[in-house]
Amino acid sequence: QVQLVESGGGLVQVGDSLRLSCAASGRTFRSYPFAWFRQAPGTEREFVAAISWSTTNTYYADSVKGRFTISKDNARKMVYLQMNNLNTEDTAVYYCACDETPLRIGASENPRDYNAWGQGTQVTVSP
Repeated sequence: QVQLVESGGGLVQVGDSLRLSCAASGRTFRSYPFAWFRQAPGTEREFVAAISWSTTNTYYADSVKGRFTISKDNARKMVYLQMNNLNTEDTAVYYCACDETPLRIGASENPRDYNAWGQGTQVTVSP
């Protein structure tokens, strides 16, 4: 099973940028789609962004579209989430997830379709 480790979270101010990183292990990394989800206290885990195994297709929640960018580096086995123009509503624990379905068409926004998860990294945006 793919193992994931996130990094890059922190405390920033409104309007700042952060880049989250997700380091993955596993020989078949390039065959899987990946996603980022987030969860704020007292809320359910919500979809943020996803990328297809081939990196051809990306998907975003409406709340982050135009501000966040997901990318996947197959050579380095890394997945990134570039977050720009952060606001207080972006405060949450961010999780990297892998859908270990080889060569799946597209990428799912449903967390139940992802079977490998990282431990999460905290992002806090202060006013």
